[in-house]
Amino acid sequence: MSFATDYLAQIETLAARMPLPRVRALHLPPPVADEPCRDGASGHARGEFCALELEDGSIGLSYVLLDDTLERLRKGPGLDDLKGTDALALARRYVSGQGVDRTLGFVCANAITRCLFDRAGYRPEGSSDSIGQMDPQPGDTIGMIGLFGPLVERIVAAGADLTVIELDERAVGEREGWRVTTDASALERCSKVLSTSTLLLNDTLDRMLAHCRAARWFAMVGPSAGCLPDALFARGVTLLGGSWVEDRAAFIDGLTSGDKDRHKGRRATSKFALTVDGWPGFDRLLERVR
Repeated sequence: MSFATDYLAQIETLAARMPLPRVRALHLPPPVADEPCRDGASGHARGEFCALELEDGSIGLSYVLLDDTLERLRKGPGLDDLKGTDALALARRYVSGQGVDRTLGFVCANAITRCLFDRAGYRPEGSSDSIGQMDPQPGDTIGMIGLFGPLVERIVAAGADLTVIELDERAVGEREGWRVTTDASALERCSKVLSTSTLLLNDTLDRMLAHCRAARWFAMVGPSAGCLPDALFARGVTLLGGSWVEDRAAFIDGLTSGDKDRHKGRRATSKFALTVDGWPGFDRLLERVR
């Protein structure tokens, strides 16, 4: 069983307990003329995430810069195609689909998760720590799956030994106080690991976790991490950190305009952190659904 199948099984259980709202819209970052994106194409936005909104206002997020996902989303299903879609049927694509379909299934499942949280009156604990409560110390051996550029200096300055795992061979090399490699086995010597939530989309989750059995702390962070955490905690993840949409209108406006500072007086999102000890569990939330 994979994380995707375990996650979808929970969504199916929820759908059997209560009617799910249908899809209202898919929101994409705007195209920016002549600005290259990661796949080398031009004319696309540098925005990294899309948002899927359900009819009750629940919003899920997903990374969209894997391969040509964003380009295909622009050319494919938009508001007119997805409006009114059965949310459970769309979420099933996370398991049955590939590429764009898998992304749409995942982002829809995340929107359903937010719907469950709201219906159950549950809100994850807030967090202001972008480093996943890792608390790097001198002598720590830390692994980073995916390069979190702004966090590297903080970890290295703490005196920790840092190894970054990247898929792009062009990034490989020694830096001042840290290194980048494509060899995931380097994680086997790490006591703490900080991971991008993109693992939930690119089919590398189980392979990476297999190299992290010695880690006493495994934090997965990013806007895509708005999923149910049970199956991740069962696999050894200790913290899941994501984004909580506070102001739906301000968030969508900022995403679709590409201007994150457009609503400085309105707090569109905040950070949250879910831990094994603090998570009430999926079954408990089901009991609280109104």
